[in-house]
Amino acid sequence: MGLFSQAGSHFTRAVRPRGSLEDDKPPSDTEPDDTSILDENEGSIITSLISQLRVGMDLSRVTFPTFVLEPRSMLERITDFMSHPDLIFGADDCESSEERFIRVLQYYLSGWHVKPKGVKKPYNPVLGEFFRCRYDYPNGTQGFYIAEQVSHHPPISAFYYISPANRISIIGELRPKSRFLGNSVSTVMDGENRVVLLGKPDDGEYVITMPNMYARGILFGKMVLELGDNCIAKNEKNGLYCDLEFKTKGFFSGTYNAIAGRIRRNSTELGEVSGKWSHVMELRMTKTNKKRVMFDVDKDGSNVAPKWVPAEEEQEPNESRRLWSALTQAIGQKDMEAATTAKCAVEDAQRERRKKMEESGQRHIPRFFELRDNRWVPKLSVPNEPVAAANAVRQWIFPDSCTTAS
Repeated sequence: MGLFSQAGSHFTRAVRPRGSLEDDKPPSDTEPDDTSILDENEGSIITSLISQLRVGMDLSRVTFPTFVLEPRSMLERITDFMSHPDLIFGADDCESSEERFIRVLQYYLSGWHVKPKGVKKPYNPVLGEFFRCRYDYPNGTQGFYIAEQVSHHPPISAFYYISPANRISIIGELRPKSRFLGNSVSTVMDGENRVVLLGKPDDGEYVITMPNMYARGILFGKMVLELGDNCIAKNEKNGLYCDLEFKTKGFFSGTYNAIAGRIRRNSTELGEVSGKWSHVMELRMTKTNKKRVMFDVDKDGSNVAPKWVPAEEEQEPNESRRLWSALTQAIGQKDMEAATTAKCAVEDAQRERRKKMEESGQRHIPRFFELRDNRWVPKLSVPNEPVAAANAVRQWIFPDSCTTAS
């Protein structure tokens, strides 16, 4: 611990040069897509940045280099959890409350495999930024998604998904908090998903929390992305819970991307979840000892529901893809100088806007969400009838434009 609690002069001796023969192999048992290899210039930038940090330091105000960025906003990245809607559509038709709970759990577990190659972080949304999209499903139904950055300090992203014809609604918020831990960076994913099966209103909410994220090996070794720690899925109305553990690899033992969990009704165990969130996850029922596949990434992972997004020229200035367009283009062209310029332009404009609001005594009012009973919820009352509900949501999210494929 003392090594990282002092000035950056110690780092030069601690860091083995990246790109050496010893370094060119990823850590054993990692997934290739979870590993990043930095070139000499990128490694020196990271080392220079880290030399200014201290263990336990809050990273919310630290600007990271553009080569570690995933070319999309966090507001769009949340849509990864809407990638496999077939797993949850029709869940309210299941007579068994246990089966409905399992279907919701399948939806949640299926979203983690969707991510960029390597260790990348999405853009930090700026205050007032929003992302919207529409899903057109093979069965002729639609789904709608809207996310908005409702707070900057602390950062809070509120989101809402609904498919009225498929009787599913998801409301939630993310409140990420990053910390420097020495040879790794952790992101604590506070917040929750609140799933409602509209065809089973008596079930109430299915509430799901998030695991934390770790970028390992930022000083020496290869950079590896891990999910870790505990989270919970619960439906209190039916007394159903799943205590989930995303396991991080130990120094001498264990494996990457492992997951384990137990489903219970109150204190009675019903089943056990095991496997890898990057490959296959299974559920073994306690009473029958029978196994079933929760999700098979190799078999079904590519069947991602496509998003339909307004063309950039039709988007509003603070809509995610348009707002970050220059940065995304520069990253695609691997022009890090242009990427840095584009990123700073957005962030500087945001700082200037906040400064003017503070000077004039103004307070930012989110457009799509409001804080009610300490929860961020949509500013919309949705009709019960599916067609009327779809029309109301469509007009609320896309008042002036039609969506085109993207």
